[in-house]
Amino acid sequence: MKDSHAARAQAPAAAQGPERARARRSPTPHDLRVWRDFVETGDRIRSLLAARLQAESGLSTGDYAVLLALSEAPGRRLRSSELASVIDWERSRLSHHLGRMERRGLLSRSPSTEDSRGSEVVLSEAGASQFRRASAAHLRAVQELFVEAFVEASDSGVGLAQVDAVTAALQAHLSSGDGGSLRGRGDGSHEPGA
Repeated sequence: MKDSHAARAQAPAAAQGPERARARRSPTPHDLRVWRDFVETGDRIRSLLAARLQAESGLSTGDYAVLLALSEAPGRRLRSSELASVIDWERSRLSHHLGRMERRGLLSRSPSTEDSRGSEVVLSEAGASQFRRASAAHLRAVQELFVEAFVEASDSGVGLAQVDAVTAALQAHLSSGDGGSLRGRGDGSHEPGA
């Protein structure tokens, strides 16, 4: 009995099952470099997109995320709790942000037609107009900063199809339970369209 326990303890982790091997393996220096490059590049592109969005439209990425969600909603309105879920923000953060947007005339809040205790956020005409103008500039920036990088690199075999495949693999991994949840941290770090 003692000998079989010792033999199992000394057996390579891979022989003890893929879950155990995966749990014991640490990232290699190459893995960590790729990871860090991935994170830093994502941060940089989000920062550049946010700066251009702000400069060209006067909207923050948070404003844009709210306006995008409302523009896609039936009747251009959502309950506050639904909006928080769609853009993956904490409700308290959203409430403060909506107040600022409401003061700028981009949206309004009104009692819910379905539930007198809740409220609905409604995209205003001014908000819809500003969103359309911002979207044109934002989509140009996405094209220039992201899409064109892969069009130019497609000769080397790295194109949007490969980025799409990598993204799908990450999403599948995260959805499988192996990698956790796709939900953000509630701080807007995964804002749509940003």
